[in-house]
Amino acid sequence: MFNVSIVGGSGYGGGELLRLLLNHPGVNVQQVTSERFAGKRISKVHPNLRRRTDLAFCSLEELTACDLLLLSLPHGHASSQWHRFQGLAPKVIDLSADFRLESATDYLRYYGRQHPQPHLLQSFVYGIPEVNRDAIRKANFVAGAGCNATASILALFPLLSETWLPIERAVIDAKVGSSEAGNRSNDASHHPVRSGAVRSFKPTDHRHLGEIRQILGQEERHPISFSATAIDMVRGILVTCHLFPKAPLSEKDVWKRVRTVYGQEPFIRIVKEREGSYRYPEPKILSGTNYCDLGFELSQDGKHLVVIAAIDNLMKGAAGQALQCMNLMLGFEETTGLEFSGLHPI
Repeated sequence: MFNVSIVGGSGYGGGELLRLLLNHPGVNVQQVTSERFAGKRISKVHPNLRRRTDLAFCSLEELTACDLLLLSLPHGHASSQWHRFQGLAPKVIDLSADFRLESATDYLRYYGRQHPQPHLLQSFVYGIPEVNRDAIRKANFVAGAGCNATASILALFPLLSETWLPIERAVIDAKVGSSEAGNRSNDASHHPVRSGAVRSFKPTDHRHLGEIRQILGQEERHPISFSATAIDMVRGILVTCHLFPKAPLSEKDVWKRVRTVYGQEPFIRIVKEREGSYRYPEPKILSGTNYCDLGFELSQDGKHLVVIAAIDNLMKGAAGQALQCMNLMLGFEETTGLEFSGLHPI
């Protein structure tokens, strides 16, 4: 039995981590921190966990050593306090953006500030198991991938990795739910303003584009654009990726490639049906699951490929993927604690 603690357990991501860990047969949740709610019962913040745990939040100062530490803090906090966290556990998974990019130059470009610990960037493994499984299994430090980056990379990795599909360009359009913004309210999240909205909030230069390009190839190899739009949904991301190949494709080519890369993946489901409301991926039915549903459509002339991927941003885009990485790092079966298949209808 491994002792695991969560730093920053009062947010949506931290709450999902705790929910998952409480159902994991191989770990004991030792401590959960929150500076705002230190000393208060966890169910005060996460009412879905009533009678699931007697734990109360503690402060950072009360943290003790454990086997693995999960950091679910706002961006910038993990890197600024890294020496404290590194001394508490031999293995760390950071869900923030602090260590996702391998280059300090790229961090400055996408986040607009110098990285406070640039020498540590190469110490972290990027945390998408479908891309980095072997490296994650051996890693001590893992950087959880961004939610939009996860959906986009999983959509395009089979096609753009290893230069399998030379393209003229790729355009990714992401529709995202409100929980992506976290649990701190602001003017944009006020209910009369947010309800019913379809709001483009980052048409260009989204910071997750740095992760996408890092995994799929820089601009000179694959010209990729990314836009994000907030819609009236709590959980979920749907990415619609438009690819324009340099030579016409056949549907058989695409099927064969996707199945070759993802055929044995436990959390990738290929969705391609001729009829019905769910013939393409739909984030609603993925709520609470660690699956990524993936589908595609090819134009009749083979010159326009549309790839669609859906995830729950708090699960495969954050806590679920972190648990998947934890399973690999600690030697558990990769799917342990992540077997929930979702609800329908919901």
